[in-house]
Formats: sequence, C-alpha cells, structure tokens
Amino acid sequence: MNVIKHGHTGWIEVIAGSMFSGKSEELIRRLRRVQIAKQKVQIFKPTIDARYSQSHIVSHSEMRIESRNVSSSAELLAAVEPDTEVIGIDEGQFFDAEIVDVCNKLAVEGKRIIVAGLDKDYLGAPFGPMPQLLAIAEYIDKTLAICVQCGNPANHTQRLFPSNDLVVVGASGMYEARCRQCFDPSLAIPREAAAAS
Repeated sequence: MNVIKHGHTGWIEVIAGSMFSGKSEELIRRLRRVQIAKQKVQIFKPTIDARYSQSHIVSHSEMRIESRNVSSSAELLAAVEPDTEVIGIDEGQFFDAEIVDVCNKLAVEGKRIIVAGLDKDYLGAPFGPMPQLLAIAEYIDKTLAICVQCGNPANHTQRLFPSNDLVVVGASGMYEARCRQCFDPSLAIPREAAAAS
C-alpha cells in the first residue's frame, strides 16, 4: 500500500477477511513501519481477545506488537493522545457500533486509522461494525486464507463446534478457513436448534 500523507489529512484503512488469512500480520507489518518512521502510534484491541496475550496483538503465526486492551469504543477514544498520528485497532468486529463514529472522528482530526477484523461471522453474515467500517474506509484490503478442505482461496471462517453464541473467541481447533464451496454453516448450529427449524 503506497500512501503519502499530505498536511493534516486523516483516513481509515480496513484489513478484512476470514480467520487465518493474515489480517493481524498485515496490521502488525503496517504498524511496525509506522514505528520505524518514528510516527507516534497507539495500538488497541478489545478486552475480550485474550487468546495469546493481554498486552500484545499476536497473529496466528506468532508475530506480535504491544497494544492496550479497551472494553469499548468510548474507552478507546478517551485513551487517544492528542499528538498520536496513527491508531491501530485489531479485532474490529468485537467493538460496539460506536467504533464507526470514533474512527470517523479521529480521521477528521487528521489521524491515520488502521482497523483489522473479520468481515463475516460463523454463519457467513456481515460481522458487527465491520460492514460500516468497510463502507467509510478510504483503503480496503481483503485478505484470503487457504481452504483446509480443498486448497482454494478461503473467505469463510468455519466454526467446528455447535454453538448459538455469536462471539466465541478461539483459534485453530475451534475454527478453520473454508472456501465458498466447502463452507457449511450448519455444522455450527446446535442439534436442538436444527431440529426445531
């Protein structure tokens, strides 16, 4: 991505895709370049995501970068310091709907916002605030994984256990990447719910 900043113009970048598609890796790569350029950066992730670390964003390939946990969009906004130039946000799908307004506000203030997150949930439906973030972003990168069933490009997150809960934070063994043809959302629906329908 070749972005040249002019004056105090801010913008929003969104990195979206399925699990295991390299979203967090790409976020970390961009944020490390910002640090090398000696720009002031603040990095956030939702408190709910404590899979690998409380104080770092960690990719499935174990790349990591220090971050701060926040429980809401309002807490994130309150934590942003005036001289911060770049804001990194991981797991954007887990934030409340206000994250869209927060990102817009910060971009209008001249900050570069980089958000990574799942674009679709375990049923293949748009996930949380991600559709709105994709709609307002100046730059969008869609990452693809490799389908574990057939090896084709994968854009779905297959839940491997039955649960009606929208949010069940997990990693390999609980989820896997699947292509459109191999994706089967019915695998995640509990038997009693499937029998009732």
